[in-house]
Amino acid sequence: MPLPTPPPTPPTPPVRPAASSGPTAQPQRRGLRARLTAGVCAVVCAVAVSTLLAPTPAAGRPAREAGVTLERVSNFGSNPGNLAMYVYRPARLPAQPAVVVALHGCTQSAQVYADNSGLTTLADRHGFLVVFAETTTANNLNRCFNWFQPVDNQRGRGEAASIRQMVAHADSAYGGDPSRTYVTGLSAGGALTSVMLATYPEVFRAGAVIAGLPYHCTRDTDPFTCMNPGVDRTPADWAERVRDAFPSYTGPWPRVAVWHGDQDSTVVPKNADELRDQWTAVHGLDQTPDRTSTIGPDRTRREEYLAGDGSVAVQVNRVPGIGHGTPVDPGTGPEQCGRTGTAHFIRSICSSYWITDFFGLGGPPARAGS
Repeated sequence: MPLPTPPPTPPTPPVRPAASSGPTAQPQRRGLRARLTAGVCAVVCAVAVSTLLAPTPAAGRPAREAGVTLERVSNFGSNPGNLAMYVYRPARLPAQPAVVVALHGCTQSAQVYADNSGLTTLADRHGFLVVFAETTTANNLNRCFNWFQPVDNQRGRGEAASIRQMVAHADSAYGGDPSRTYVTGLSAGGALTSVMLATYPEVFRAGAVIAGLPYHCTRDTDPFTCMNPGVDRTPADWAERVRDAFPSYTGPWPRVAVWHGDQDSTVVPKNADELRDQWTAVHGLDQTPDRTSTIGPDRTRREEYLAGDGSVAVQVNRVPGIGHGTPVDPGTGPEQCGRTGTAHFIRSICSSYWITDFFGLGGPPARAGS
């Protein structure tokens, strides 16, 4: 979702073969295609074709670029969403490491997100495993995760189910700790982060949505409207959409951090407010912050909403002076990470540092496990 302006005549989003998602998938997708409006198409297709994409490595071979090495995992489950799985495994990885799932934005790849977001720097420092999920042009013309499609944004289906399978594989193959699983993503990846938190609340302990949208905004409107100008709904309405994703669930809900540039005209900052409304209501909280502060070199404005035990259930970080992208702060300082020079990685604050801290994964440097 890099640009807000659609092309004059956007093409119809591609549809995956029925074999990828079960026997009923093809009729559902044909019906969905018929219902898509020009605005919906714009979400998929309004992308700058000049944006540089990292090459996708051949199956079974490590991806190398800018010093970050990813392992391709070819067989992690039935993969109904037709996604690719890559793993970043630090040299010093303790036994039963935490697992962080990272979801790239439109036009990007797993490699691009690994190279620029700064997450691998924090993984090296603190010893957690990073799973980078990746979509392709076979799923979506501009490599956007299909956060707005019912065949992909519901529990047990499509892309959401594929990512759940990646987590299960990370636990079984790499010894990941199922009680410390987290998810974060940018833009379409941020919107899919909302999907994962709503549809698999028993899997993810916390998540961080960067320039994303509330879960199931598209239940009764199109994605482009959700992005800009945004949709204003009551906290109770937003919370109901989350609970409806897994009606029988009675356990604790994931903690949620929201990151949004205050100059974002692609996914407007209103979405940060609606995400706050959604997840505070899910946690049974009001929408008045219990604490406010500023953090980082740019004085990012932080709001915190506290659970009854004093822990931060919901956090909103409003990054001043930036548009649509992942905030990074290149350098070697303790609160620095990431790289600029690639579209949608914006010099500001190292969001990955603060997200890792929100997940509870900071602390002393990691030691290798036995």
